Amino acid sequence: MARMNRGRGRNRRQEVDDGLTEKLVNINRVAKVVKGGRRFSFSAIVIVGDGAGKVGVGFGKANEVPEAIRKATTRARVGLIQIPVIDGTVSHEIIGEYGAGRVLLKPASPGTGVIAGAAVRAIMDCAGVHNVLTKCLGSNNPHNVVRATFDGLKRLESPAQYAIRTGKDPAEVLDNYTVGEQVWGKSH
Repeated sequence: MARMNRGRGRNRRQEVDDGLTEKLVNINRVAKVVKGGRRFSFSAIVIVGDGAGKVGVGFGKANEVPEAIRKATTRARVGLIQIPVIDGTVSHEIIGEYGAGRVLLKPASPGTGVIAGAAVRAIMDCAGVHNVLTKCLGSNNPHNVVRATFDGLKRLESPAQYAIRTGKDPAEVLDNYTVGEQVWGKSH
């Protein structure tokens, strides 16, 4: 009888592995002053991505840290967006804005790496962008930086979307499009 029950309780709670990576960007303790003293709560920012162009952000608040992280992770998984990743970098230069936060995202040649601060680096790693130059131009508050970065990522367009918007032939645009030429100019 003892042999039959040995492995039964081991895998009771199996979580579905959907291939998404989670990164905790920031945890903040917030104090609310009330009549009896201070009430503490926690806010968390979590980035979720599949490493192939899908990325999401979630903000969670709760009275305990694990609950705030769980809420943020759930919201990040619900709000995934698809971004164009070409040759391991973003498709074109763009500035994302949110409140006082402004983030410059610039494509980089292969081998450059992710040149970014902690909040933007987490987003780029989860999105699968391996070569990018970034700069926070305004506020460096993690909430504003993350939302400004997502504003920029949402407004990125692929070469095919650019061709449709400008009325050009998509095949012609894709044939002539290389990230290296876009970053460094045409070689002679």
